[in-house]
Amino acid sequence: MNHATPAVPPRIDAHVHFWRYSAEGHPWIGADMAALRQDRNPADLLPALQAAGLDGVVAVQARGSIAETDFLLELARRHGWIRGVVGWADLAGGDLEARLEAWRGTPRLCGLRHQVQDEPDPDAFLASPAVRRGIALLQARGHAYDVLVRSPQMDAAAAFCARHDAHWLVLDHLGKPPLAAMASDAGAHARWRASLDKFRDMGHVACKLSGLVTEADWRRGLQATDRADIIRCLDAALRVFGPRRLMYGSDWPVCLLAGAYGEAHQIVEDWARGRLSADERAALWGGAAAACYGLT
Repeated sequence: MNHATPAVPPRIDAHVHFWRYSAEGHPWIGADMAALRQDRNPADLLPALQAAGLDGVVAVQARGSIAETDFLLELARRHGWIRGVVGWADLAGGDLEARLEAWRGTPRLCGLRHQVQDEPDPDAFLASPAVRRGIALLQARGHAYDVLVRSPQMDAAAAFCARHDAHWLVLDHLGKPPLAAMASDAGAHARWRASLDKFRDMGHVACKLSGLVTEADWRRGLQATDRADIIRCLDAALRVFGPRRLMYGSDWPVCLLAGAYGEAHQIVEDWARGRLSADERAALWGGAAAACYGLT
């Protein structure tokens, strides 16, 4: 009889970034973001990742360039704990199929992302026939797509996700709830929640519990009220997506603007212990990411 102990599934941080910093390549990094205005490499993250009891990561693009994807794939080749890469390619470009074919032999490529939130007209971008064709091609090849929008763009994102149900889509950063505004605007949470509710019946959409500490006013440091608002948002995500379509992401190194890696991690860890069963926590800490991204 085999009495071997069952393998413990890896615990995954499903949203981190690595980069070689340049002001031209990262225009979204402001002058007040000193923690980000430097190269950020795997060696910088690994001690904090291990201290939090995590085994691997999904590296996500931070620039809209093919070179960014190749850079992340090379890091994944060199570091086995980078389990997957969400890269970038021009979804509306005529060379998308050729790009995907060129990367076909690279097992760590698990999806693509575009900074939709920074488009001049995000609603028009998401509804574009060319982008629709690109997403259909991406999904046909079994790659996920990360949807990066801010809270005012959530309704357009929900309509986009409803149109594309052939494979996994992943809502990044819980749709960026307006945490900084919640202290002074009593209706801010309700408006964001109404948009989030539109994802309730979309079983092909997962959600990352990521990036929340920097949606609060990180310049003054996290307050107890910020943590309470983050918990409210996590509870809303649980009600909308259920416990098995949620995945943890730190958004490192961006999270460093608000505090140490462990601080962002601990908020979600404490929340999950009080809300989820052991099996559900396993989904949050890796199972959902493995399913959506096809991680090996």
